[in-house]
Amino acid sequence: MSSVSNEPRLVFTEDNSAEVAAAAFDETTDPRLRDILRSLVRHLHAFAKDVELTQTEWEAGIEFLTHTGQKCDATRQEFILLSDVLGLSMLVDSITNRIPVGATETTVLGPFHMVDSPPRALGDDISLADGGEPCVVTGTVASVDGTPLAGALVDVWQADEKGFYDVQNPDLVPDLNLRGLFNTDANGSFHFKTIVPAHYPIPTDGPVGQLLERTKRHPYRPAHIHFIAGAAGHHPITTHIFVDGSPYLDSDAVFGVKESLVVEFSLVDDPQQAEYYGTSNPFRHAHIDLVLTADPS
Repeated sequence: MSSVSNEPRLVFTEDNSAEVAAAAFDETTDPRLRDILRSLVRHLHAFAKDVELTQTEWEAGIEFLTHTGQKCDATRQEFILLSDVLGLSMLVDSITNRIPVGATETTVLGPFHMVDSPPRALGDDISLADGGEPCVVTGTVASVDGTPLAGALVDVWQADEKGFYDVQNPDLVPDLNLRGLFNTDANGSFHFKTIVPAHYPIPTDGPVGQLLERTKRHPYRPAHIHFIAGAAGHHPITTHIFVDGSPYLDSDAVFGVKESLVVEFSLVDDPQQAEYYGTSNPFRHAHIDLVLTADPS
């Protein structure tokens, strides 16, 4: 026999819209999902009321999100771009990676980590195409207590001297250009050859580009090299090194710059060092120490 509640029925009104819509998720069995959805509804309704959102504006927003989804494919993630330019990607990264003093600061993954980097030997050249200023990148991976992490994985990818990733120019550059997956040596060290990357605009041929143009924002990111570093028993990190002196360090379109990640790409004019690294002379040199926190589990 069904029971009939004597509680008054909540009827949706403008005043109680958030309360009624959020309550619709009360029976969600996953407590975290329930909390997220109820909070999302409350904030979404508060936003609509704050700006007095019109039907026309709501429809335009739906159309924008629809086009954003339609722009995504196997090598393009327009929703990540949207999250990036709204600062949400960096906020989530900051919340997720509240690191102890001494650990390497993290930053956004970006939209171009779309393929698996090929395993490479220490010292390999990840630049498979002609052009660009020769560069040697050296680095270490260590625990926050200073212990070198031998055999740590270091995933690397970057744009070329014109500001393009391989997936943006598949007909012009070799597959997996400027990507590499390295293992650190017994001392936790790694090195590889590459070229100095250029600053570049994020893709502007989609809805996110239209948003930036409409709001008078530039689409540029300062020059950088991406890293993901991981080792057994440690939290992996996703980070960059930014080229010191690059344009847009103070106005990165995706808010990814942190002062500790700005690195000098110094000019080295030394034939002996060039011979040691197997590169032409002169060349640029950058160094990064990747410091990971131990996983307590």
